[in-house]
Amino acid sequence: MTDIIRLPDELGTQLRQQREALGLSKSQLADKAGKVREVIYRLETGEDTTVSSLLAVLGALGLALRLERAGLPSASDVARRFQQDDDDDDGPA
Repeated sequence: MTDIIRLPDELGTQLRQQREALGLSKSQLADKAGKVREVIYRLETGEDTTVSSLLAVLGALGLALRLERAGLPSASDVARRFQQDDDDDDGPA
């Protein structure tokens, strides 16, 4: 896994994919990381959580955080992401 992650929901997607690849439920991952299931839910949906929780979950998944110089997402990247979210919400109920 070497994807560039710039938005919280992108991080959440990667964490969920890794958890599923390892065959772990959210509860199992939470136990392994020493956290509550809510932390896993929040991370996977791109919601706020603590850095220490993120690092614990990454460690439990066998992943590490690496920082490298990169620009922020452009305004068009962010707008495109919000447009995708709006398009997803317009589907049949």
